[in-house]
Amino acid sequence: MILLISMSMIIMIISIITMMMASILSKKSFYDREKNSPFECGFDPKSSARLPFSLHFFLIAIIFLIFDVEIALLMPSILTINSSNMYMWIFIMIFFILILLLGLYHEWNQGALEWSN
Repeated sequence: MILLISMSMIIMIISIITMMMASILSKKSFYDREKNSPFECGFDPKSSARLPFSLHFFLIAIIFLIFDVEIALLMPSILTINSSNMYMWIFIMIFFILILLLGLYHEWNQGALEWSN
């Protein structure tokens, strides 16, 4: 019983010392204010929060998602080459890539790929 009480006291003392050291060492200084400010999606945290959202940024994010999903869909199809009909596989892959190219052409026509104003 004495062993259990002494071990509990030692664990509690070590925990208290660890918490005190963490609070002493983690004091924030005034110089860290800029580093600790939130930074989300290219917005300046020091300016007004009511600025309009950049449509250009949104379109680039959508294009990234589209091509990210495209990679996720193309990778498993490579593994199915050996176990499928080659003509059907080629037809499906050409059709899939054609849809992606048409989407890219549409984004290009809409001006979403222009990097400057």
